[in-house]
Amino acid sequence: MSPAHPPPVSRRRLLQVTGGGLLAATAGAGVWAWRSDDASRTAGPAGSGRSLVAPADQSFVHIVAHADDGLFFMNPDLEQSLRSGARSVTVCLTGGEADGHNVSRRAPDPGRVPVDRSAFARARANGLRAAHAVMATGSPAARWDVAARSLLPGFEVEVQTLHDAPQHQLIFLELVESRAVWQARTISLRGLWLGAAATLPTLRPAGTPVRRQYHYTREQVVRTLVAVLDRARPTVVRTLDPNAVHARRRPPATADRDPRLAGPRYYDHQDHTASAYFAEAALAAYTDRGRPPVVENYLGYESGVLPDDLDPRTTRRKAALLSVYGWADHRACGDPAGCGDRKVGGGALSGVARHWTRGTRLRAPGSNAWLRPAQDGRLAAFAVLGGRAYCWAETRPGSGSFGAPVPVGGGRLQGQIHVARRPDGTLQLFASRTVLPGRHTGHYRELLTAQQTGTGRDGVPVFADWESLGAPDADPVRSLETGFPAAVATPDGTVHVFVRTWDGTLAHRGGRPDGGFSPWQRLEGTVSTLQASPRITDGLDACMDSDGLVHLAAPSAGTVVHWVSKEAGGLPRPAAATGLPQPAGPVSLVPLADGVVRAVFRRAGTAQVLIAERPRRIGGWRVAARCAAVGGYGRVAAAPAGGADRMVLAARDDAGEVRVAMAQDGPGPWQRGRVAHSAAAGVAQDATGRAVVVALGTDGRLYTARQSGLGPRAPFGGWRAQTRPPERSGG
Repeated sequence: MSPAHPPPVSRRRLLQVTGGGLLAATAGAGVWAWRSDDASRTAGPAGSGRSLVAPADQSFVHIVAHADDGLFFMNPDLEQSLRSGARSVTVCLTGGEADGHNVSRRAPDPGRVPVDRSAFARARANGLRAAHAVMATGSPAARWDVAARSLLPGFEVEVQTLHDAPQHQLIFLELVESRAVWQARTISLRGLWLGAAATLPTLRPAGTPVRRQYHYTREQVVRTLVAVLDRARPTVVRTLDPNAVHARRRPPATADRDPRLAGPRYYDHQDHTASAYFAEAALAAYTDRGRPPVVENYLGYESGVLPDDLDPRTTRRKAALLSVYGWADHRACGDPAGCGDRKVGGGALSGVARHWTRGTRLRAPGSNAWLRPAQDGRLAAFAVLGGRAYCWAETRPGSGSFGAPVPVGGGRLQGQIHVARRPDGTLQLFASRTVLPGRHTGHYRELLTAQQTGTGRDGVPVFADWESLGAPDADPVRSLETGFPAAVATPDGTVHVFVRTWDGTLAHRGGRPDGGFSPWQRLEGTVSTLQASPRITDGLDACMDSDGLVHLAAPSAGTVVHWVSKEAGGLPRPAAATGLPQPAGPVSLVPLADGVVRAVFRRAGTAQVLIAERPRRIGGWRVAARCAAVGGYGRVAAAPAGGADRMVLAARDDAGEVRVAMAQDGPGPWQRGRVAHSAAAGVAQDATGRAVVVALGTDGRLYTARQSGLGPRAPFGGWRAQTRPPERSGG
């Protein structure tokens, strides 16, 4: 995949993003305000024209700990954002100075290179801006304008603005990094977050325009990030993983005895996790007064022990950009500190880094059940924006037109919504929430549910207040590793909810028809995998087949794991080994006629979409079909679409856009929908029997397409942007 220039920047756009210093054009309320018209935008038939998501309607903020984090863990999404022509701001919290040795790990005698942490921090910044320049303009030598700016009174940060594409900026806070992946360090982002350190100093990189060293309190780091959000008004905020998974080994005793630094050893870098916590705190403060953004959290080092989920071409592109960052081409940049990070160099496809390069995973991979028919047949879609749930409902059953988003409530919800449809047609929502530490609260994670109580005059479902379901692990630290729920309702009114636990197994609660829930219990059956890997990864799905049996499927490090109930509506129990290929991520279940269940997932190492089938009651799983390659990663949405064995599929492609296909005996051709979107699309059948696909665009709008007629051969019509995104919730 070769570099390409973004769409030309208009004169008006240039006026918006230049002049007056850091993000100054965004400071006025009207300059970066959203379009005020409510008219839906439409695109031609899927596959034609540019993206329906307009660059001027998008703004991205990426918050990372170290200079290479976005390149390793957020690409290809990061590059797609830069190439779109939309505004993009990347905030790097630490200088990433490490041991101060800017030398390849393969060098014959790296110890002879002198220690110079200031120079190494500068070299990493130089490598980052070269890689960003390639992504945005195609040239690593593109000019950057460098300045010291104040985001917080009394503090300066270094801001680099890409001269020929000034909608792209890099911001460096220059905080001291932990200088250790997991060993306890008081002077670190984690130490600052936990209160072990009252302040965290900066380390001025060589040549920085920032005039002195600063010491940040925890609150000052949060306020600085809020200032970035206030100015950039992002439609998408990307962070690293706030729900890191613990490793099997315990951390050894260290010189830092502060009990606040105690805790499990995690796969991920402590700076990654702490940076995500600071981002969460900033978002909690920001979303009370700003337009609610889509929030995406990316796995860090944990991806190194999970199956590779990118196709080879995307992997090579990631590696090429990391080689630019790593100064593998030995280009001259005119800076004696160095032009890149030699520790990365050209080694992105070797050692443990090869798995970081071959994988991109969202902590919340998207639900396969966020689009559901309501009681009257209208389709209703549910998504999280700015920590709150919103609902879009069809204006009438089968219309294909959705009304404006209506808030469902909640607060600090994370990632995705799963919707179960009860026997009477009412809906029940399931979500996850992280509670941030405060004066009288700890830091923990819990599951929530909200049950439909009625329908508004506009046809939008009305829900009761969110109810906490707690977490399978009562310990607050362990609860932070709780996964995202999948649920299914049975004919007797019971709702089964399943979730990944701290120890890599699954837990269950049963919701009784009277509304009460049984206690959490571990689901029977364990998964035997390598001890170096989490047992079960997020991306569950549950369904009920035509005989009333409850099925649950989960991806593991080795295969797809399956549970099925022995009687209609019962709790699922471990089924025979599926023997299916190693999944690259989430598994979506589709119940069809005659007790047949299909599973749709991507194959590890290739990202190819596979359709597996399990006949009624007897017989094992088999791969029934392989879809044409489209690249991409993450969940493939799948649902029945009329007929005994018809399905509709929707997947992210290697451009970050939607592909949709019908499948019967075999998969039909993919149709391209040029909609840049978050997480996973949603699919369902409407009241007229036509398949419908929805996606949450990177501008915060809901985009939809549906079949032009009935049957598996009817193509999907043009995509529509449904009204404008939710309004700002405050001043």
